[in-house]
Amino acid sequence: MLALFGGEGGGAKMEKDFDSKLRLQNNPTNGGAIQRSKSFAFRAPQEQFTVYDFELGKIYGVGSYSKVVRAKKKDSGIVYALKIMDKKFITKENKTAYVKLERIVLDQLDHPGIIRLFFTFQDSFSLYMALESCEGGELFDQITRKGRLSEDEARFYAAEVVDALEYIHGLGLIHRDIKPENLLLTTEGHVKIADFGSVKPMQDSRITVLPNASSDDKACTFVGTAAYVPPEVLNSSPATFGNDLWALGCTLYQMLSGASPFKDASEWLIFQRIIARDVRFPDYFSEEARNLIDKLLDIDPCKRPGAGPDGYAALKMHPFFKGVDWKNLRGHSPPKLALEPITSEGDDVHDSVWNPSHIGDGPVKYNDGNGGATSSSEPPGHITRLASIDSFDSKWQQFLDAGESVIMISMVKKIQKLANKKVQLILTNKPKLIYVDPSKLMVKGSIIWSDNPNDLNIQVSSSSQFKICTPKKVVSFEDSKQRAWQWKKAIEGLQNR
Repeated sequence: MLALFGGEGGGAKMEKDFDSKLRLQNNPTNGGAIQRSKSFAFRAPQEQFTVYDFELGKIYGVGSYSKVVRAKKKDSGIVYALKIMDKKFITKENKTAYVKLERIVLDQLDHPGIIRLFFTFQDSFSLYMALESCEGGELFDQITRKGRLSEDEARFYAAEVVDALEYIHGLGLIHRDIKPENLLLTTEGHVKIADFGSVKPMQDSRITVLPNASSDDKACTFVGTAAYVPPEVLNSSPATFGNDLWALGCTLYQMLSGASPFKDASEWLIFQRIIARDVRFPDYFSEEARNLIDKLLDIDPCKRPGAGPDGYAALKMHPFFKGVDWKNLRGHSPPKLALEPITSEGDDVHDSVWNPSHIGDGPVKYNDGNGGATSSSEPPGHITRLASIDSFDSKWQQFLDAGESVIMISMVKKIQKLANKKVQLILTNKPKLIYVDPSKLMVKGSIIWSDNPNDLNIQVSSSSQFKICTPKKVVSFEDSKQRAWQWKKAIEGLQNR
């Protein structure tokens, strides 16, 4: 890990170590069929920077083991999207290979439709990747602000995604997490695909990888986000380029309608709709749009346009893309961006500044844009969309009544005086709030529901720690995936339904 992110020993040691691993991979005794180069020099260097070299601003996004923050380099004034990854969590959850693979893959990608990695560094707590900053925000935000996009707007964005996917697939890579949140927009409004944390190199990939930098061995591990996962992945079939094309179909549907095609009350219900291919088209979809989405959402991944024998030519020639200048996509003016609405004072907005409990090797002050330092505050609402497959696991269904569905579920620590204990915390639409012993599959406790916040409220002390309070008891939890604010929103959302 150190060798890939700089730090101890410097860049020379990193290159020597990396080169030795590549030579090991090319050793004929390994029996590997994939040919790799015997030397490798990173385009994005491993620097000796510290987090103190940056002014950290608003949060761009939050994942299970990382945060992406706007970071301005103090000496140069250049703005980056700084991906900050928790070393302890990565090690504990066995995510090291994912992180290495993302770093190696991003370093080798060179396309105007893909986010660029500039450099990496690390400290005692975190790994850092300095990525291209896309000031236009997420495509998801444009859909949300406009309600839905016009077909001309959707066509423009979809064409740029298709162009970038053709490049990615041409290198033998599967992204595996295409969705509006991972499609970022430049200041001008052009699309760049981001978040390669789930990327999967195929056997004949043209990307240099290491034996110990691989996302998974079986290529059918569940990754991605619930609403965009294709049925073959839910059925544990190996990953193919068709996975990304299904997600493209879901994304195009969402651009045109404002919601994903399989949206439902819980992930369990979403997965059931995906498996049944229960997709319903609004009347206002054009015949061309309906036809393209229908083909991209084909149950057979090999029949999806772009994955068949005709490759991307079949996708680009579809009537929906009539008039698209594929040779000069980024020479055309993008759709006008809808700006972020101005909120009243005190509202928690997208420009909130992130101040985590620890980052770097010591205390850090975060610039709030006015020269001062801010204290910890609730992360922006739109960044709490964290998918979990836990709710798809049938073993939790035994705790539900007929017609009852899971709203939110997480493995959390129940904080107690003598010892902390892991429990499965489950919130349902009944509403019902229980915690279950995951090994014995027994309900260990329930929290009496009330729509009255005086009788049931949730207090958040950090992104991972929260208390659920009732007049008779207070129960403290710690969510390692940092969903404390998501739990608060889910519970309060049911109270205000």
